[in-house]
Amino acid sequence: MISASPLLLPGQRLARGVCRHLLSLGFVTVEELVPAPGLRVDVMALGPKGEIWVVECKSSRSDYTADRKWQGYLEWCDRFFWAVDAAFPATILPEGSGLMVADDYDAEILRMAPETPLAAARRKVVTRKFASHAALRLQALRDPAAFGRDAALVAGQG
Repeated sequence: MISASPLLLPGQRLARGVCRHLLSLGFVTVEELVPAPGLRVDVMALGPKGEIWVVECKSSRSDYTADRKWQGYLEWCDRFFWAVDAAFPATILPEGSGLMVADDYDAEILRMAPETPLAAARRKVVTRKFASHAALRLQALRDPAAFGRDAALVAGQG
């Protein structure tokens, strides 16, 4: 494995590898999207057929056991995955979810998540949130002055 990226936290490194892998499958991704108050998904992906996947990145057993919100993400996607590194004890993850093994640079889907299609109205809401999130991130990168002190936060760098 190539050396870890020093400026990224462990979960961010996993997310980067996940996003790269999903891009190779034709998905576009955003990180740290808030689908509803109190929820923030690590990676949301929009597929070539409009499918929506959520990937939660867990860098350690304690990171996973502290997560009490993940089931709330299920109603915001067609498929739900965990992304972990190769050393993670994957047997503790729920069977009825997808599993990816990731590092800084790529990922591999070890277990495909079951499909639970979103209702049309929910899909429309999620797709709009995805588009708005992505557009705000891009605008904050291109024109940080428009966001003042919050530009780094909006751009995902804060």
